[in-house]
Amino acid sequence: MITLLNDAPENVAAFTFSGEINHQDFENVVLPHVKNKLEKFKELNYLVYVNNDKELNDVDNWITQSFTHLQTVTNYKRAAIISSEPLNTKNLSEDENLKYFPKDNVYNAMYWCNNGKEIKNS
Repeated sequence: MITLLNDAPENVAAFTFSGEINHQDFENVVLPHVKNKLEKFKELNYLVYVNNDKELNDVDNWITQSFTHLQTVTNYKRAAIISSEPLNTKNLSEDENLKYFPKDNVYNAMYWCNNGKEIKNS
């Protein structure tokens, strides 16, 4: 299932991926939200919170397909993926505007999506 993550900054389209993920979720949740955001922003930043303890291969494939499809809809500056372990998104791992964050670092991921830099630890 794909759901909206509503606590994200305005210029960030944020989603939670959990359980079974299907094409209808993408069509009914992701695309309308992105199109709505595009009315306000020319470029978007994306955040995906992977809340899935099962085999991550399907999630990897969905994230790769999602970002590939979203690149045809709009330009994105940055995309953060939050997961308990790094995903194996081979096609996207070379993208310097895509960054992985552990689940205990959600605020930093949102900050990076919004500002392009991480929070400095004091």
